[in-house]
Amino acid sequence: MRVLVVNCNTSAEITGVIRANAQAAARPGTEVVAIQPSWGPESAEGFYESFVTAAAVLDAVLAHDGTFDAVVMAGYGEHGREGMRQVLDVPVVDITEASAQFASLLSYRFGVATTAVSAVAGIEESLRSAGLWSRCAGVVATRIPVVAIHQDSGLAIDALVEAGRTLLDSGADSIVLGCAGFAGLDRRLEEVLGVPVLDGVTCAVAVAEGLVGLGKTTSKQGPFRAPSGTKTWAGWPRRAVGKIAGVADG
Repeated sequence: MRVLVVNCNTSAEITGVIRANAQAAARPGTEVVAIQPSWGPESAEGFYESFVTAAAVLDAVLAHDGTFDAVVMAGYGEHGREGMRQVLDVPVVDITEASAQFASLLSYRFGVATTAVSAVAGIEESLRSAGLWSRCAGVVATRIPVVAIHQDSGLAIDALVEAGRTLLDSGADSIVLGCAGFAGLDRRLEEVLGVPVLDGVTCAVAVAEGLVGLGKTTSKQGPFRAPSGTKTWAGWPRRAVGKIAGVADG
């Protein structure tokens, strides 16, 4: 089984962290291939950067030459998952959905600890559109920039602990790490807070493996039906749209 894990930003350091943690969480025999866009911001924190990275991630996946059995979208709260499901027939797993679903199985309400204040609203919207907002006690920003997370992991842990305690006081009984860059910090935070702490990347890999193992593919009978093949496209996106799912007639 080959799982394509896509970092939403252009930071090679973050891609490396995501790759290492995804592979460590994968079952024996699962190969993790981690990629990142060739263009776009080094981190996505807010609506504008999220819309840009959504296009960049689609571009990166459609340009990828290798085969894969599932895609993990490693951008917490970022746009693009519905579009990715429309152009691919393999399972597409968003780390936002996967971690929130896992947390909902382990607790009554989860709280999300993220990076920048500007990312909070996008995460709230993503959880609402996934039907998971009613199980969320809130989203709290640590104010740690994405690119700074692994420059000082001690500072990141301290900020996550503070955010986690705020969320627990707000009614959460589990914590979700609201950034792929936090991958690998869940166990340390869990030891301090004493509640389940979910990392989106590892949760998404587990979901992807499960769906592939069950032989399931993305439905093409509803809104995820492949895009029309009769339209004329100017510039981006790549004409490879629909190369895996097949292109609809109109």
